[in-house]
Amino acid sequence: MAYGYMRGDRDQLFLLPPSMLDWLEEGHLAYFLIDAVGLLDTSALSEAHPTDGAGRAAYEPEMMLTALLYAYATGMRSSRAIEAACRSDLAFRVICVNLVPHFTTIARFRAENEAAIKAIFVEVVKLCHRAGLASLGQLALDGTKIGSDAALDKNRDAAWIRAEIDKILAEAADTDATEDTGAKLFDTLVDEPLRHRGTRLARLQAALTEAEAEESALKAAEAARFSRAAEEARAGRKLRGRKPKDPGACLARAEADLAATKVKAARAPQSEDLATALARATERLAEAQCAAAAAPQAKIVVNVTDPDSRIMKTQQGWVQGYNVQAAVNADQVVIAYAATKDHNDLGQLVPMIEATKEVAEEAGIEEPIGLVLADAGYWSEGNVTAEGPDRLIATTKDWKQRRASREMGGTTGPPAPDASPLEAMEHRLRTPEGAQAYATRSHTVEPVFGDTKENRGFRRFMRRGLDAADSEAALIFAVHNLLKVFHHNPSVVFSAE
Repeated sequence: MAYGYMRGDRDQLFLLPPSMLDWLEEGHLAYFLIDAVGLLDTSALSEAHPTDGAGRAAYEPEMMLTALLYAYATGMRSSRAIEAACRSDLAFRVICVNLVPHFTTIARFRAENEAAIKAIFVEVVKLCHRAGLASLGQLALDGTKIGSDAALDKNRDAAWIRAEIDKILAEAADTDATEDTGAKLFDTLVDEPLRHRGTRLARLQAALTEAEAEESALKAAEAARFSRAAEEARAGRKLRGRKPKDPGACLARAEADLAATKVKAARAPQSEDLATALARATERLAEAQCAAAAAPQAKIVVNVTDPDSRIMKTQQGWVQGYNVQAAVNADQVVIAYAATKDHNDLGQLVPMIEATKEVAEEAGIEEPIGLVLADAGYWSEGNVTAEGPDRLIATTKDWKQRRASREMGGTTGPPAPDASPLEAMEHRLRTPEGAQAYATRSHTVEPVFGDTKENRGFRRFMRRGLDAADSEAALIFAVHNLLKVFHHNPSVVFSAE
């Protein structure tokens, strides 16, 4: 048992070491980031802040970038919190050399350098390549939903937006008329909508443009669906009886029933009962597709706060946000990324492969992409047969894929010559090589999103708009990659220089 307490003396006077290099322990993340930024090509940042004009001197862009990188690495994204940390946190004081940028300066730096920050992401991939962490032998693709700076209850349809625009324009006209009569301006600025009329009108007009574009796309899709439904009806596959109450649910059920019946029929190909059941399941699927094509579509709504964002479903519920894609290699380094409006991953496989190739070329990575791994969200015959590197795409959810492998047993060798793309992919996934390769997908890309969301709190973008979201995603993934280098062997990067 201790004989007493260890007490501190708050009246004791201390002096910080005279050199800032002694303020933090050797090997601190702040020192690594300062040195790493020194290796990056930051000319795009400097171009936005010329030093040959009139006006007050600007903060050094490299210093501001390093402060942002360290803030994001420690889960701090609020510009006010970063300003406060520059006053009290030793790491920030070392990075900013005892300077304290105002929070508006920090916010403007992040907003005015969207394109430059995206270029910094590529520069960081170059550092990863120098450290031997940018292999392209195997890539895993996945997407995650990140909330926008907008609320779910701010979604409106085109009719509401048009009425609100007309209302604001009418109020503006009344205000102009009142001012022309000599009335006091203060008396006309009572209503809240008029206090921010300009910015609100711009957001509403942008939302209306998005809504009209969505409506046009929906009409084109409806025309294509009706055309397919008419062809199926002419082929003799007409709806029986009453119209289904929920065409979408009926279609999903019919697809699931057909998939399950195909599995059973594969086990007993000689069974007449199963052959009959397969024919009925196929017919029910055709009927469900016709019903879904003829069903009325949901009303198009757009968020009036962030028109670029979309309503997206997650495991925790619905969010207003973006679908952020990432291509991650075996070392959990993000090689390419993209913030998108699409609520699902289906259309992102080919664009992400192309984005990976572009980043690899800019970063000087000569190794070609070996194998691409993707979950069932990317499954389509078009994605499987598209030109490009070899790929393994799950045809159903992972647990269903494993269960089917257990029930149907493994396979060896290449698929049958007459196998469909679906059958060929399922055959490859059941081979020992395919199963082993695909099993690495989940612990390659998913921990990247888990670390980003859980450990650094990146669940919502700080700014509105797709370009802003894409730029901030570049920043957070650049930080993720820098931390990989920091924990791997940072001396390799600096010794290579």
